[in-house]
Amino acid sequence: NSVWVSTDHDEIEKVAKQFGAQVHRRSPEVSQDSSTSLETIREFLNHHHEVDIVGNIQATSPCLHPSDLVKVADLIQKEGFDSVFSVVRRHQFRWSEVKKGENKMTEPQNLNPAKRYRRQDWPGELYENGSFYFAKRHLIEKGYLQGGKMAYYEMRAEHSVDIDIDIDWPIAEQRVLSFGYFGKEPLKEVKLLVCSIDGCLTNGRIYVTEDQKEMISYDYRDIVGIDLLKKRGIQVRLISERDRSKTLSAMQLGCVAKVNATNKLEVLEDWRKDIGLSWKEVAYLGNEESDVECLKNAGMSGVPADACAVAQKAAAYICKSNGGCGAIREFAEHIFLLLEKVNSARKQ
Repeated sequence: NSVWVSTDHDEIEKVAKQFGAQVHRRSPEVSQDSSTSLETIREFLNHHHEVDIVGNIQATSPCLHPSDLVKVADLIQKEGFDSVFSVVRRHQFRWSEVKKGENKMTEPQNLNPAKRYRRQDWPGELYENGSFYFAKRHLIEKGYLQGGKMAYYEMRAEHSVDIDIDIDWPIAEQRVLSFGYFGKEPLKEVKLLVCSIDGCLTNGRIYVTEDQKEMISYDYRDIVGIDLLKKRGIQVRLISERDRSKTLSAMQLGCVAKVNATNKLEVLEDWRKDIGLSWKEVAYLGNEESDVECLKNAGMSGVPADACAVAQKAAAYICKSNGGCGAIREFAEHIFLLLEKVNSARKQ
């Protein structure tokens, strides 16, 4: 009936409202590092007596699909369950832990080593994946998210992503591109990448010789990335606020470029219209405040790792590489993953 974001953070509140959610401002008491989801939900219910069922979805599970939530809501509203939670099937053999200093052997927990079977021939076990917990008010008020007439909902393995520690993040990024939910509107292929020269193609540094000639450096990996994009039928165009005519001529990239660009968004808009593309078919890689509006409008946006704070905030993807150190190649790989997602959706 309603979608709420529970937060004590002004920026999160702003973004939530932009996307149509209502916001519940958490009190300091339930905004501690040690606060639990149950505590925040109980506080929410104290302020919203009209709510009788809560579906708590976790931000750390980014591959959740709306179709799953609809089915779970039906289990409670139409089939009479008091609580439903998400699980995933795992095919992992468990052994008892032997702590250091203990004089004993480990024991199998869910297999017989004498009759060991292939894991793919075993039905596996169900594990909570933390993606969502649905429960009726009376359970939550008693201090439970699971209880009463319970049911689990088994999610597909490819949708079951849980970010617990930092090394989970790159795995989640890859999984979201392959299996994530991108809304009802069909995905568009990226057909144009526009890249800022200064700070993306180059590292932003300018070297001056004794005879006052300027020199810059670039990474060969980025040149390879540009070539790979072209081979996939994606146009690559370059843009700069400075006069980079001599630089581009020396690099011989064969890309359309606009230098001395005082309004990058205006240039990007003209290019988009000339080629006949929607914004969703345009990707943009920038790194400065002057790139922000381009980053916001592009269907796919990215910045190098060392981009300024406002540019990072506007971008959907932050490279691990710095500008002039492989960021274009990395962003190209990111685009290729999206294209795989588009092709997979078409086949389905």
